[in-house]
Amino acid sequence: MWLSQKLRAARTAEETAADLGVTTIGGDRAGVYTRGEVRDLPVCTPGGMLWQPKSGDQVVVLKGGPGGEEVFVLGTHKEQRAAALEDGEVYLFSERASICLRNNGTIELTGQLLINGEASAPCDCGTSGPGGL
Repeated sequence: MWLSQKLRAARTAEETAADLGVTTIGGDRAGVYTRGEVRDLPVCTPGGMLWQPKSGDQVVVLKGGPGGEEVFVLGTHKEQRAAALEDGEVYLFSERASICLRNNGTIELTGQLLINGEASAPCDCGTSGPGGL
C-alpha cells in the first residue's frame, strides 16, 4: 500500500491537467494520441456550439476526476482564426464555412447561405427596411 501510494504520487506529479494531442479517430467519441493513444473520449464544447474533431486535428485533452482518470477532448488547437478577434467576439468555422460575430453587431459569413434549404442571393434593397435590413 505504501509503495503504491508513492508510485501514484510520483506519477501524478509528472502528469498535467491538460495535454495537447492529435486525433486518431474523429467523431463525438474520439481517439487521441498524447503520451499514448486513448480511445472513446467524449468531446466537450462551449455552450451554443457543436463540434466533432476529424482524424489528424490537434486538440486539447483535459484530465479530471480522482487521479485524472476522466479524460475529455475540449476543442481544436489549430491556428485557424478570424482576423484579429476582439474580446467577446465569436468565430465558428469548419472546412469551408465560417461565421464571425463581431461586437459592433456585424456578422461575417463565409460560404454559401441557405435559407429554408434555398440558396440566398445578395439583396440590393438598401438598409432602410425593417430593422435596418
